Amino acid sequence: MNTIALITNLRIQDVLDILFLTVLAYHLYLWFRGTKAFKALVGLFALGVVFTVAQTWGLFLTTWVFQILWLVILLIILFQSEIRQALEKFDPLRTLGLRKTAQPGQWTQGLSDAVFTLAGRKIGALIMIERTERVEECITLGQALEGKPTSELLTSIFQKESPLHDGAILVKEGRIHLVACYLPLSAEEGLPKEWGTRHRAAMGLSERSDALMVVVSEERGEVTLVVERKVFHPATAGVMNQILLDALLPAARERVPWKEKVLPLFLNQWKAKYGTLLLVLIFWLLLAGQQDFEVAFAVPLEVRNVPAAMEIAEPLNPKVRIRVRGLRKDASVLSEKNVHAELDLSPAAAGKKSFAITRDSFMLPNERVYIVSIEPSQITFKFHETQ
Repeated sequence: MNTIALITNLRIQDVLDILFLTVLAYHLYLWFRGTKAFKALVGLFALGVVFTVAQTWGLFLTTWVFQILWLVILLIILFQSEIRQALEKFDPLRTLGLRKTAQPGQWTQGLSDAVFTLAGRKIGALIMIERTERVEECITLGQALEGKPTSELLTSIFQKESPLHDGAILVKEGRIHLVACYLPLSAEEGLPKEWGTRHRAAMGLSERSDALMVVVSEERGEVTLVVERKVFHPATAGVMNQILLDALLPAARERVPWKEKVLPLFLNQWKAKYGTLLLVLIFWLLLAGQQDFEVAFAVPLEVRNVPAAMEIAEPLNPKVRIRVRGLRKDASVLSEKNVHAELDLSPAAAGKKSFAITRDSFMLPNERVYIVSIEPSQITFKFHETQ
């Protein structure tokens, strides 16, 4: 396969194809990263390499088996949970603004007041506030509960007599969804000595997702916020509300210059992004050669067997434009340098005479490509007798 020819013949459709698959593969990496299925995804990638090699080498049976087992069984059965989560993330109604969601400004103040009510009564609490990344993959157990995070409901959940107090609650879009959830503890060294299990659980989930964590200390009545592994100790409910708004609505708080919006798209996690682009490009190069492809170019027409008593008056340097189809690995390397065209002018006579240009007039590098069209299909020559 002529890799240089494939690259030099890139079309706008090919560039969009590569960019689209790069974005898709990168987001799949982000969704699967840190999940139990990530190692299986690496194994699946290795199987994909074998499948690609088998397809490139023309191993029909191996390719057929991989198409059935790899695409159906592995993707559907092994990744059914991850696929469901990915589909849930893609919410076209929300993207188009057709689904109404609770804005942070409508509930963060109420939650802040409820948290400081718990702190004033020294009732320990652990609250997860989901942002853009799902947290269900990182937590265990949990009981479904639907309600607003009011001080009365939070008190009934976290008071010692409650069977649900030993765990965390999950808040989504201003409403409680799960209670009694158990979170992974942080293994980071150097955490404050006064931190208990709730604080370590808050830091542990913050290490694995972008969720906002709220901790109320039972011993000290202190409120702690963990935002992207950064720790805050708001003194009042108003300060806590401001921190929540800044974290949940960063774009609404300040107008960011377009350069600061665009540059992170290329620089943030650049190793993962450009590594994904490289892998997609390699796969594209491996598979692009098997793509049905058309190329069009002009070929000089070499005339032969002109009668000795005749001379061509016009055209002196005839060319014909042909369109050739075949596998991309074969068609992309074609040009006027390796395609030869000849026309027999032995029937020439004085005056004008038309000659048909047929496929037999061309000599192609191999038999795997064929000519689709010839323009013009005939050429009229003007001859005059030599003196």
